[in-house]
Amino acid sequence: MLYDISLKITYGYEVPVSGGRHLVRVLPASIPGRQRLIAGSVTCQPTPDERAESVDFFANPTTSILFRSVHDQLVIRMQARVQAEASALTADFSPPLAGLPPQLSACWSIDAESPHHFVGPSPLLSDVPEIAAYARAIAKEGMTVQQIGVAVCDRIHRDFVYDGEATTVNTTPGEAFKLKRGVCQDFTHVMIVALRSLGIPAGYVSGFLRTLPPPGKERLEGADAMHAWVRFWCGTTGGWMELDPTNNIPAGSDHIVVGHGRDYGDVAPVIGVLKSYGSHTTEQAVDVIPVG
Repeated sequence: MLYDISLKITYGYEVPVSGGRHLVRVLPASIPGRQRLIAGSVTCQPTPDERAESVDFFANPTTSILFRSVHDQLVIRMQARVQAEASALTADFSPPLAGLPPQLSACWSIDAESPHHFVGPSPLLSDVPEIAAYARAIAKEGMTVQQIGVAVCDRIHRDFVYDGEATTVNTTPGEAFKLKRGVCQDFTHVMIVALRSLGIPAGYVSGFLRTLPPPGKERLEGADAMHAWVRFWCGTTGGWMELDPTNNIPAGSDHIVVGHGRDYGDVAPVIGVLKSYGSHTTEQAVDVIPVG
């Protein structure tokens, strides 16, 4: 699928800020066998005093911007054309859960794709006993790693209610689990904690969803803003697989990847510091339109 993607993030400051430095991760990545960035740009208003492009540890395109002048609003725009080539889950080559630790131990790599980065707690995701018990009840004896991932995804989708007002960006997985409500970030964080509690490496995927569904299909939940879903490691042969617990589907050609990380903190669209005080507002608008 070929898509034209546009994103606009607007920050309005109650009190004008006298400076700021931010890292922006909103441009889709080129991933062999998954998707190709044909063209893309990130612009800011006001124009930054300094700007630099880089790639972070997890190979996510990153724009660093610095402001010295006073401003009361920041607008970040992203435009991209992307060829998405993702396919749905295929044959299950993953081992039973008991067979995963030997394969993990045999993996000596510590590059960005290494499953070792995604096994234990990460900055935003600590162990949650209630979620661990929840996961153990789902993972039946003899199930493969892929089957467990699919079962956890399905159970979270059935047990949780999508509610954009129930949580904030700072809500912890434990809090979201108690509420059984939230948005894609909450669904994704809970599923990651559940899989990691079983010893399955799992990470966070930030990206976009197709805005307009194909004929006869329902519109996917979370298509109005940046989306999130889960990738988990299915062993040496199975490799990484992606599931969307918000919609209970494999991540396919309707999912465009912006970045991979251990949790939301590694792929937040905008992070940084400001010289200011008072509150601020944030608005986000997304369009992911098939070409032709």
